Amino acid sequence: MTPEFDSDVLIVGGGLTGLPLALACAQGGLSVTVVDALDPVHATAAGFDGRVSAIAFASCRMLERLGVTAHLEGQMQPINDIMVSDGRVRDGASPLFLHFDHTEIGDQPLGNLIENRHIRAALGKAIEKQPLVRLIAPDAVRKVDYGSAVTATLASGDTVTARLCFAADGRGSPTREAAGIKTVGWDYGQTGIVCTVEHELPHEGVAQEYFLPGGPFAILPMVGNRASLVWTEKTADAKAILALSDAAFAEEMRARFGDYLGTCAPVGPRWSYPLTLQLARDYVRPRLALVGDAAHGIHPIAGQGLNLGFRDVAAAAEVVVDAARLGLDIGSLDVLERYQRWRRFDNVALSLLMDGLNRLFSNDIGPLRLARDLGLGIVNELPPLRRFFMRHAGGAVGDLPRLLKGEAV
Repeated sequence: MTPEFDSDVLIVGGGLTGLPLALACAQGGLSVTVVDALDPVHATAAGFDGRVSAIAFASCRMLERLGVTAHLEGQMQPINDIMVSDGRVRDGASPLFLHFDHTEIGDQPLGNLIENRHIRAALGKAIEKQPLVRLIAPDAVRKVDYGSAVTATLASGDTVTARLCFAADGRGSPTREAAGIKTVGWDYGQTGIVCTVEHELPHEGVAQEYFLPGGPFAILPMVGNRASLVWTEKTADAKAILALSDAAFAEEMRARFGDYLGTCAPVGPRWSYPLTLQLARDYVRPRLALVGDAAHGIHPIAGQGLNLGFRDVAAAAEVVVDAARLGLDIGSLDVLERYQRWRRFDNVALSLLMDGLNRLFSNDIGPLRLARDLGLGIVNELPPLRRFFMRHAGGAVGDLPRLLKGEAV
């Protein structure tokens, strides 16, 4: 007897990967139920998440195709250039640097910087316009049973049945843990401090990645004369910095930020996030697949974490939509293993590359400092290699799913 389903797909987690995945599956004709523990009103409030995400240009194509960009008018800051340099606090930057200029690879920016809260709000508006998606929030999945169907029991007492469950519920994914999928990884002993800075002069869409002994100090241009800092320090030092008064915190910030944008000052709250590497040993089980941070959590050194999640979204949606069009069981292991083969190598390779870069640059060892400065200078003088790195950062290298090409799923 064929089981009855509430939806074709259940997505646990309605965040920055769960909601795009819902839109992508629905675009392919699948019905979707999303269950999220957070109240959408709370998750889009200014005080909930102070982070800004660098959305690569391939990811921007996907958001455009899914109808999200229409709700981000005035909230997208183009990334025109990226400057990568090495230095010490109060000593300034090395004379050797790496400069990425978007005009070298076309007339489009390298990507866009968008506040996470605005991305969440835009995704919510796009979901409201998609009749094949049902969002249940706030509510939580307490238990998932896998058999001929997926049956999820919610905290509210309701149940949801589906052919397939996607876990998009973050690094600590209860769905992943309940399925017995193990992870590997380590703690970097670093903490990321996030805050917003207002500055006197226009930033011209230039992002800075300034490597200091405690960790990278990223200056990410925002709409207006504002920038988001992702300030990495050893955890003990980060705790001390976060405990400083507003005036002392601003002084420490300026010692790293410099005066190239004129007078500057931090505004609003400060946030902090522990930095770890975490990789799931498997991405799939029968009727279950992991996406985004539930599958991989990486160092934010190059701002690629969310873009990896978007690549998961595009690949997962394409795999299950193609399977559905062929009349296959979208929750079968044979179908889901195609998604795992497609995404796992890319995710692991980039995760380990970011790990290596962090280890190479987050120290003050003389010979390593000389080697990395020379490396930045050499790459800067090799246009073909520089352009390859830009295309890779933009997500335009490799076997791209249709959505990342700007095509319908």
